[in-house]
Amino acid sequence: MRIMEWPSSERPRERLLTQGAANLSDAELLAIFLRTGTKKLNVVDLARYLLHDFRGIKPLLEADFKTFNSYPGLGSAKFCQLQACLELSKRYLEQSFELEQAFTNPGQVQLYLKSLLSNKQREHFYLLLLNNQNQLIRSKLLFKGTINSAEVHPRIVVESALNNHASAVIFAHNHPSGVASPSDSDISLTQQLKKALKLVDIRTLDHIIVAHSKTYSFAEHGLI
Repeated sequence: MRIMEWPSSERPRERLLTQGAANLSDAELLAIFLRTGTKKLNVVDLARYLLHDFRGIKPLLEADFKTFNSYPGLGSAKFCQLQACLELSKRYLEQSFELEQAFTNPGQVQLYLKSLLSNKQREHFYLLLLNNQNQLIRSKLLFKGTINSAEVHPRIVVESALNNHASAVIFAHNHPSGVASPSDSDISLTQQLKKALKLVDIRTLDHIIVAHSKTYSFAEHGLI
């Protein structure tokens, strides 16, 4: 049955307007973004099928175009809609992080970093630059590496912190392997960077590793 043949109280858009987005299922929210179904499936059934086949929202949003386009009825328009949705959510988190005193809530910091790093296939090293009230000035991607390492240069880290007038920093990088625990080289690098920044009176608050849905905080484990 086509969505337009449903009672208006059961249609996803109408339910969102009357009951709020939080009361919609994943499939209903996805259907609103997809907008149209296929010849065989209405848009809600298509959304349910995709969520089942991809095993959730995260794998669906992280699928590349070739994989996404292999499904009947899907193509560049729907792929662009979902990628725009994903990018908007990342930018929302980034702006929320910038405008709020996020460091009173470490979970918000880790959520933001997961949005940046959880789907990367190679190691990326980010520097979060903070003012003297521990509010974010900006986050900066400094280095990209291989699947299991990224070469980080202390001089560039210090220069970036000074050029942005940072009073404190947080380091962040991902482990594409899915193992969140730090390696010996991660621990050694953190101490090396912390020492270099201390020479110019810049504090190191944390180093967070993102491994898919997991995170590891050096500060929480007494390694800062």
